[in-house]
Amino acid sequence: MQAAKTQPIIVIKKKGGHGGHHGGAWKVAYADFVTAMMSLFIVLWLMGSSEKVKKAVAGYFNDPKGTANLLGTTMSGDGIAVTTKINDNMKKLKEKLEEEIKERKELEKLSKQIEITITPEGLRIELIEDKNGTFYQLGSAHLSDSGQELLALLAGELKTLPNALLIEGHTDSTPYSTDNSYTNWELSADRANSARRLLQQDGVRGNQVTQVRGYADQLLHVKSNPYDPSNRRISILVKNSEEPVPALPGSRVVDAPPKTASTAGEARPSANPQAGPPPVSATAKAAGPVAGQAASPAAAPAQAQAKPPAGTPAARPGLMDRLKSMMPGAKK
Repeated sequence: MQAAKTQPIIVIKKKGGHGGHHGGAWKVAYADFVTAMMSLFIVLWLMGSSEKVKKAVAGYFNDPKGTANLLGTTMSGDGIAVTTKINDNMKKLKEKLEEEIKERKELEKLSKQIEITITPEGLRIELIEDKNGTFYQLGSAHLSDSGQELLALLAGELKTLPNALLIEGHTDSTPYSTDNSYTNWELSADRANSARRLLQQDGVRGNQVTQVRGYADQLLHVKSNPYDPSNRRISILVKNSEEPVPALPGSRVVDAPPKTASTAGEARPSANPQAGPPPVSATAKAAGPVAGQAASPAAAPAQAQAKPPAGTPAARPGLMDRLKSMMPGAKK
């Protein structure tokens, strides 16, 4: 008989330790619960917020970088809608001006010399000259009959607008004359200013024209030919913004002469040192002794009691005075 087959020995090892509640699975579940609660609170907060906040949050998720609608507008509403409305208004004004020019037979033949374009700044109306001078007499700032009639037509439309106007004058590179006292700079500025006067005579408000500029031949219409007659032109810009051009603040003025108030009876040094002190006028006698003359003892108490007028700032000590006060033995 064969020996009986031995059974394999099975060893069962029991791993000791704590229960399952001390493991890490509960942490994942708790984190999911906290995340869900935070999301719920955010949704509840958004539901109770204003429309402005809701649009801001929605805009962030639609465009996280925030660069899609940066149009630089401070008007209420969507920037795209505001820009579209401005462009539509300028387009209607452009079409209306072109129709009125075509209706007038005397101006219809000049339509090729009148360019009306829509630019980022606004509606630009340019009156372009030819070699014989259409809107201005040659070498002069005096408007021709055609120029006066066209500007009167423009004034009738522009005076009804709230937009500000900017008028520019341009010339070609042909020297005005050999006399340096009057150049293309003066001519371009005078032509722009004569256009401004005629527009205001025909109803344009005085504060509607915010700037009058003369560029001479610096901004050519035909850059390839500086002497082309079409470089001589007048530009009227109907600005998109209704706000006037801000004035230059005084804090930006650089290297201006100091403002000093001259006082009556102020002493001036004499050209001749031997001539003695200048004569004292009656006003100076009433005000006090002249610089360089010794004050009398009787006048000293009165001067000591004299006080500067109210609101006058106290004079600051100079650099040398402050250095002397820091020296040892200086009177304080």
